[in-house]
Amino acid sequence: EMGNAESNAYQNHLCRFLPEEQSDIDGVFDTLSGLSSSAGAKNGKATKKTVTLAALQAAYTREPLPEQMTVRLYNGMKSIGLTGKSSGLSEQIAKEQFVIFMSNLLKGNADEKITIIMRMISKTEGPVKGKQIQEFTEDLIISVVHVLSYRKELKGWNLENTRDSASGVKALASQLLSELKLADGTKPVGPQLMETNFAQSVIEDWVYRVPQISVFLSVVIRQGLHVLHSLPDQTKDILNLVPGCKGIKGRGLVSLFDIPSIIYINSHLPAELQHKWQLLFSSRLHGESFSQLCGHIVNKGPCVVILKDVDGYIFGGFASHSWEAKPQFQGDNRCFLFSVFPSLAVYTYTGYNDHYMYLNHGQQTMPNGLGMGGQHGYFGLWVDSDYGKGHSKAKPRCTTYNSPQLSAKEDFTLDAMEVWAVGDLPESAGTKGKKSILDVDPEAQALLEMTGKSRQSEGLREPVEEEDDDD
Repeated sequence: EMGNAESNAYQNHLCRFLPEEQSDIDGVFDTLSGLSSSAGAKNGKATKKTVTLAALQAAYTREPLPEQMTVRLYNGMKSIGLTGKSSGLSEQIAKEQFVIFMSNLLKGNADEKITIIMRMISKTEGPVKGKQIQEFTEDLIISVVHVLSYRKELKGWNLENTRDSASGVKALASQLLSELKLADGTKPVGPQLMETNFAQSVIEDWVYRVPQISVFLSVVIRQGLHVLHSLPDQTKDILNLVPGCKGIKGRGLVSLFDIPSIIYINSHLPAELQHKWQLLFSSRLHGESFSQLCGHIVNKGPCVVILKDVDGYIFGGFASHSWEAKPQFQGDNRCFLFSVFPSLAVYTYTGYNDHYMYLNHGQQTMPNGLGMGGQHGYFGLWVDSDYGKGHSKAKPRCTTYNSPQLSAKEDFTLDAMEVWAVGDLPESAGTKGKKSILDVDPEAQALLEMTGKSRQSEGLREPVEEEDDDD
């Protein structure tokens, strides 16, 4: 009887996978059990195939995955009870456990994921402390950065051309943990959070509300264990986890962004803009000049602006429309402000006013500079046309975005600034070597050449280094 119940549950989980997915999972399991058995039992064919922690570590630790994460995955697999067996006795993972683990974490809902995640957070049953959830979350983010880097899936970003990820990991983990709510709705913070006990139902609610946890687990399993990583339609959830990166390669530049903050900020952009970021301006490349800044960012479509003050605070904003130099506010309610360091957070519009974005240059009457949120003289983010000066005034919060003061000091001195176009550049801003509608449609190109139109924009085009054929 027990045997039947066991195989039924197993079959139900197996059914969630397409035939080619099943053979992919079988292949990974066979490889691992091969590693397990060669080390252990030599007593003939009677032994059922199983996987040991040692085999998982031999296959994955240090290369694709950090050791702590391999151990957590093993604990997650081991937590799956097999019908009719007293659980906890076996240190080895059976095929059924392996498949149910994959099925629950890659195909399941929050309810199905939660018991496994609880065992990945803590080997013992019962409530877990905030500190344990923090360690799990940091391990998860470290593993995502590590495995994407190892598998060369960072799409033009890398650990050399971005800020050190260590502080970004801590900042992103804190941001995700700030969503942990107790049953009474309170959110413990700081040292109190570390010592608070969280019940399984509370963590289930958190996993349900914070999609990054499931997405990151999916990346760690697919890319880390290298299972279902290449099959179409299986990676939609992680498709734009990291946007493609253009314009930084070979320039010896280290971005103000780190990988965790790129992932987090990108997830808040409108979906159609999440696939690509292209560097338009960097004060380190183009010089510290407001007219250079304007020249590089005007009419280039939606952008992410990021700056660092001399005290090391890093913050910025997303502009939903092309920047235009004019004495009026522009943009719409998709704009937001954000902080990257010392904390990672996104601040979205309040509905209080429509002062989303502002850019003015060379005007006598109105303030000259780039601003987002608030009002003249009291912007949530302001870079003065007298380049190098700026302010972030929010007493107590910016009216447009409800953001706090983003810089270390209210009036700050700028250390560095970058502007990234997000999504596809508008055709008018097309650059040679980039596909614009003209490249796709040779007839349109020919027509323009006959009328002499195409030459006008060529002169304005910035030479782009031939690169980025690696996506």
